[in-house]
Amino acid sequence: MEGRNDMEQRQAQRRRYDVVVVGGGAAGLSGALTLARARRSVLVIDAGEPRNAPASHVHNYLGRESTPPGELLAIGRGEVTGYGGEIAGGRVASAERLPEDGGFRVVLEDGSSVEARRLLVTTGLVDELPPVPGLAERWGREVLHCPYCHGREVADRPVGVLSVGPLAVHQALMWRQWSDDVTLFRHTGPEPTDEEYEQLAARGVAVVDGEVTGLEVTDDRLTGVRLAGGRVIPREAVVVQARFTARSAVLESLGLAAVPQEMGGEVIGTYVPTDPVGATEVPGVWAAGNVTRLTEQVIGAAAAGLMAGAAINGDLIAEDTRIAVEERRRG
Repeated sequence: MEGRNDMEQRQAQRRRYDVVVVGGGAAGLSGALTLARARRSVLVIDAGEPRNAPASHVHNYLGRESTPPGELLAIGRGEVTGYGGEIAGGRVASAERLPEDGGFRVVLEDGSSVEARRLLVTTGLVDELPPVPGLAERWGREVLHCPYCHGREVADRPVGVLSVGPLAVHQALMWRQWSDDVTLFRHTGPEPTDEEYEQLAARGVAVVDGEVTGLEVTDDRLTGVRLAGGRVIPREAVVVQARFTARSAVLESLGLAAVPQEMGGEVIGTYVPTDPVGATEVPGVWAAGNVTRLTEQVIGAAAAGLMAGAAINGDLIAEDTRIAVEERRRG
């Protein structure tokens, strides 16, 4: 005989929501909160892999400055469920349109599925680091990429910038705002132009030739950058240019392809295009956060989730009104 929990789980799997949100970060929770407050039935499905998990604190989030990422998410989950929204753990494998009514079926990797009238995809991105031993292990601690996220925390300390592309000089000059001890490691990046060398010299940024082969760590703290010849340059933070790859598999299953994004003539990653409120080219599907804007910070992702949630509710209101008019005419 089927147990009560099994029955409830099967019923939940068959339930149809107004909106299913794929991804439970700042963008997804913000969108879900907006929809739940609008009295929509909403389910957030979260794989539990937030991009900023390695970081100790969230910065530049007005009113929540220096909040640990996990704490911010816990607050958001509580707010969503407080208004009747639901949150479930799981990894979404794909989504498909239902031909009978234009809704969607969301399929999880465990084979279960739920249905929704609309979808909001906020799956974020993956930071792909240069292949230097030690970078991944220190990522989000002393290996950094965004000065607005981490610059204040390493202010006045020795900072190294690892060059892997033409944006490295720009990075070094940016980080010079936070520290007067910045070194640009040429590594595999292109040689700076004469104008760039002059800019670096004027700002007191040292340039070191040679390939970087690893990091020096003492007592679980970064202490230096090791070059191919064995020389170690003392540093307490290393800046890298990660490649930002959108987690776009769910959107791709609906026919939405990720496209390259360039900055300064260099491809820095991939993203899925949307309009200003998050609508994609597929009717009924919205996206928000880093999956659509690679350089968005947490507060911006939350704002994008709000905009998408409001747009989805407006779209559902239009559909509800159309259905009501049709029923009235038939009656």
